[in-house]
Amino acid sequence: MPTLVIMRHGESQANRDNIFTGWSDVPLTDRGVRQAHSAGKVIAKSQIQFDDVHTSLLKRAIMTTNIVLDEIGQNFIPEHKSWRLNERHYGGLRGKNKLKVKEKVGAKQLKIWRRSFTVVPPLLTKRDEDARYDRYGVKIPLGESLEMAQRRLIPYWIDEIAPNLLDNKNQLIVAHGSTLRALIKFLEEISDEEIPNVEVPNGQPIRYDFDGQLKIVNKTFME
Repeated sequence: MPTLVIMRHGESQANRDNIFTGWSDVPLTDRGVRQAHSAGKVIAKSQIQFDDVHTSLLKRAIMTTNIVLDEIGQNFIPEHKSWRLNERHYGGLRGKNKLKVKEKVGAKQLKIWRRSFTVVPPLLTKRDEDARYDRYGVKIPLGESLEMAQRRLIPYWIDEIAPNLLDNKNQLIVAHGSTLRALIKFLEEISDEEIPNVEVPNGQPIRYDFDGQLKIVNKTFME
């Protein structure tokens, strides 16, 4: 029975400051580092032996991944980084304080931008340039809905993760709140109306056990 563990990175500087981040590259806070160590210790207690770990191209997720691998003593496993696991791109909201946005547009609109599956946030007027994406031929988005983020994520699941699970190889994913929500929506067949209620806390490992057809047998919030 293959096992998948997913977790959101530890607290980032943007999380601490309540700022929309997306594809902006920010490090962990000291608290985020502690969360990553704690998560690693929790995963270590399970004694799951992973065959691969998958993360994004953003340092907050990469830093968390490396700490977790240290804690579970599995630094030797292949580490796969993909832009497809990057956080949802918040477009014109990027860099803005969420409370200030709330004061300007109201709580209802803010929640729609943050939590809706289909609604696209205000777009950037100019596309960012970042050399790390050139090798993949990827244009940085001007902004994404959660649905758009899911569309770029699912091919990675289908091509790189699901086949390993079907081969009974345990997988670990360390990524971001929105992209993990998108994956959870896909795995659990959650409706567009219910996905706004799904939360993925920083540094909280979530374990899925599957049968041979990748149907979920058990889901556990690891503690």
